[in-house]
Amino acid sequence: MQILTDPAFWASLVRTILFTAAMVLGSILIGAGVSHLMTRLGVVLRYAVTIVLICAWGMPNVASSLVWNWLFQPGYGVVNWVLTQLHVFGDMTNTDWGNSAGLAYTSIWMLVVWQAVPFIALTLYAAETQIPLEVKEAVRLDGGSEWTVYRVVTIEYLRPTLLLVTMLSIIWDFNVFNQIWLVSQGGPDGATSTLGVFTYITAFVGHDIGTGSAVAVIAALILMVLSALYIRNLVRSGEEL
Repeated sequence: MQILTDPAFWASLVRTILFTAAMVLGSILIGAGVSHLMTRLGVVLRYAVTIVLICAWGMPNVASSLVWNWLFQPGYGVVNWVLTQLHVFGDMTNTDWGNSAGLAYTSIWMLVVWQAVPFIALTLYAAETQIPLEVKEAVRLDGGSEWTVYRVVTIEYLRPTLLLVTMLSIIWDFNVFNQIWLVSQGGPDGATSTLGVFTYITAFVGHDIGTGSAVAVIAALILMVLSALYIRNLVRSGEEL
């Protein structure tokens, strides 16, 4: 296949893998933290956090991406104004986040993680509430700290759920397109052109439908392999039980 000899394809693939890993790691860590925090909150605060998470999760990603893009606009963006008022990074009023590779990645990363955290947090919270309290108390009676309880008991019980949300996050983040396109359109100079953006530009901007379709098939095959590995691991876990 001609696409396999295209350096731009391999660059976009590597970029996609690294960016996906960063988004999944951030989503899982923050989601797990919010989940554990919810188990420590009172009823009123817990319901308030749940409502906020559901509202954030229910917002269409195109609409939220457009609002996010507005927040980071040079000249009148709220984020730029706040950062300028903090006097930490200097005057950022006219900073164009989409015109710098590092800032563009940071903005997109925060956007995708913000959209992913509600599902992960609520899913892990539901699983965490099913952990037997007597198991945690046994570890505490043995002198274990709260970190030990979380590491030895909570994470162990959450392992199947963590594996599930990690696999789903990989699939979702690997296919991220709307957020990248609406924030940076793959720029500057293709620095944020992941596999989804590369496919779109090749097929619909460059009018090379055949090559674009080939890239989409390769992406689908990669995700199929990852899904097969997850299912295999799931079946093995079931056999061990």
